[in-house]
Amino acid sequence: MLTVLVTGLAIGSLYAAAALAYNAMYSTSKVLSFTTGHLFMISGVMGAYLIGDLKLPVFVGLAGAIASAIILGLLTEFVAIRRILARSEEHLWLLSTLALATIIQQSVVLLWGTEPKPFPRLIDQDFTSGLWDQKYWLPIACVALVVVALDRFYRHTLFGKVFLAVAEDPFAARARGVATGRIRAFSYGIAGLLGGLVGFAGGQLTFADFAVGLTLTLYGFIALAVGGMGSNLGAVIGGLVLGLLSTLATYFFGGEYQRTIAVGLLMFFLLVKPEGLFGNQKMRQV
Repeated sequence: MLTVLVTGLAIGSLYAAAALAYNAMYSTSKVLSFTTGHLFMISGVMGAYLIGDLKLPVFVGLAGAIASAIILGLLTEFVAIRRILARSEEHLWLLSTLALATIIQQSVVLLWGTEPKPFPRLIDQDFTSGLWDQKYWLPIACVALVVVALDRFYRHTLFGKVFLAVAEDPFAARARGVATGRIRAFSYGIAGLLGGLVGFAGGQLTFADFAVGLTLTLYGFIALAVGGMGSNLGAVIGGLVLGLLSTLATYFFGGEYQRTIAVGLLMFFLLVKPEGLFGNQKMRQV
């Protein structure tokens, strides 16, 4: 049972990281991008390619994985968000981000293949380490560091406060001379950095697989719905709860019930508590 719980926390940390990436992008653009999970997927594939196939050092693989995820984040903002928001206030970004996510996934399938490939070991450690194996604690530790770093960035840096101002009221921030377009692009870069770090740290858990992108896009959104839109604390708790529930469902009932329970949890919160556990309930003015 302890192994099940540790596995649930490790998987939940990946869901939490995907929800944090959603939050970073949504705060400045009010867009829920379908490419969110692909930031993690491209990092895992690039890391496995550089370290496993090309036999390059781990730090080179880490740098390549982070760079590829940041580029994908910036590409999402430039191709699928910026032009759409400039021309229309409708939710056409749903289609543009879905199209870009599909293009990225199919490109990875063509270049990498459809079979999941093992991610190389990052630290010299015996495979018999059990619960202390790096595939469990690396993603958990990485997400904990990311949460602390994001909190310090938002609270203790001038750029972080500008970031929060744009998230709170982009029109007022623009009126005061803030380049909101650059801040929005920066937020997508932050999401890419987050995806690159956590996707690399969690590669041994997810394998280098093209399907990871769609999975984390869906489960990250569910974690965000559980925790509450815009709340990083809610994203972390929502991700961990979802990871534990999914793992326990697999343990007790079988893997075929995992997605059913996850989607059921999403429907429950959308119907009963749509603002999530830590989200702010929006009031409509009349």
